[in-house]
Amino acid sequence: MLSITQRPDPFAAIKILQYRGLLTGRFCFTMGLRMLSTLVGWWLYELTGNPLAMGMIGLAEVVPALSLALYAGHVIDTSEKKSLLLKGIFSYLLGGLVLLALSIYLYRHHGDKTLVIGGIYAVIFCTGIIRAFVGPSFPALLGHIVPKATLQNAITWNQGTYLSASVAGHATGGFCIALFGVTGTLVAIITLVLLAFLNINRIEKAPPKPTATPMRTWESVKEGLRFVFNTKEVLGALSLDLFAVLFGGAVAMVPIYAKDVLKVGAVGFGWLNAATDIGAIIIVVLLTLFPLAKQQGKRLLFAVAGFGICIIIFGISKLFWLSFSILLIAGILDGISVVIRGTIVQLRTPDEMRGRVMSVNSMFINSSNELGQFESGVAARTLGLVPSVIFGGCVTLLVVFVTWFKAPTLRKMEY
Repeated sequence: MLSITQRPDPFAAIKILQYRGLLTGRFCFTMGLRMLSTLVGWWLYELTGNPLAMGMIGLAEVVPALSLALYAGHVIDTSEKKSLLLKGIFSYLLGGLVLLALSIYLYRHHGDKTLVIGGIYAVIFCTGIIRAFVGPSFPALLGHIVPKATLQNAITWNQGTYLSASVAGHATGGFCIALFGVTGTLVAIITLVLLAFLNINRIEKAPPKPTATPMRTWESVKEGLRFVFNTKEVLGALSLDLFAVLFGGAVAMVPIYAKDVLKVGAVGFGWLNAATDIGAIIIVVLLTLFPLAKQQGKRLLFAVAGFGICIIIFGISKLFWLSFSILLIAGILDGISVVIRGTIVQLRTPDEMRGRVMSVNSMFINSSNELGQFESGVAARTLGLVPSVIFGGCVTLLVVFVTWFKAPTLRKMEY
């Protein structure tokens, strides 16, 4: 047992200069993307008034992201990671400039709405292609910068940075829409993505790990898949999150709740959109200082079950303070899930396979958000807004119940 003097340093990873550069770049990039997702959801609902149009945002991004994810993992493992990441961030910057041009065309020159809506979906589709490479590159680069002994601490700080950027992005996105409109918000997003590019550019290059015999693309992809499916703790954690987020994606309906149910406008929408992330960052800060020491598998399952209950309560709430509070609690529970899952995946993955494993992780986790957004839009159109959210929460509880009995390795897992 560790003595007080041997207690792990909660700031160990932060003392690494390269890691600080990576965190700063990821904060700016993530904040910009969260502002963009907030803006696009609000913008399209204003243009169309159709919940399904919002659900289609997720589908437009997830199709290319899923299609290219496995190939992207191979490319990341066989490429210089810093340069690949910079190319992706620069491509996002170009996408932001296209959206800015569309907003100027629409609001200053009274352009055709149909053309603008089509342009928005086209940009989102392209960002899905880019995300297949950028998303896994961040954690893969982390594994090259931070030594094994400090990896768990670095993962927790990384999750905290991601979530705090999400808080800032969601809330700032809502406030910017209210204060500066779509065009002004896009200028802020472009500035943040540019800052991310400049910070990542300061990091040293991370060349691929040398291999004895180079593998063909498909053989490399299969090796990454075999690793994930043969490592039961990783597979169980990813599967649990996939289905929970897929059916518990009530956050995708927050713009409609803010505008039509709670009637709180853009500012209230910003707070509701940020509530889950505020809760998540609170718990991540606590977990950074006081890491979970045991029974992480059970705590993961309990956290996801609590998240499902929160989604049900949010679905039936008609009070702003209750909706905000329950989303805050949902964020705390989701933060626990994020830290445990992220730690499992990073600690179980060899350095030479990080790109491929993180790409599979991206398929399970990140794409589930967009698929969940699409599922929520379709369910809201079919069942009605409130019944669709309640249904999603109930399915999340069912997923936890099945996982508890079908994945005993995950339930008993500790690290």
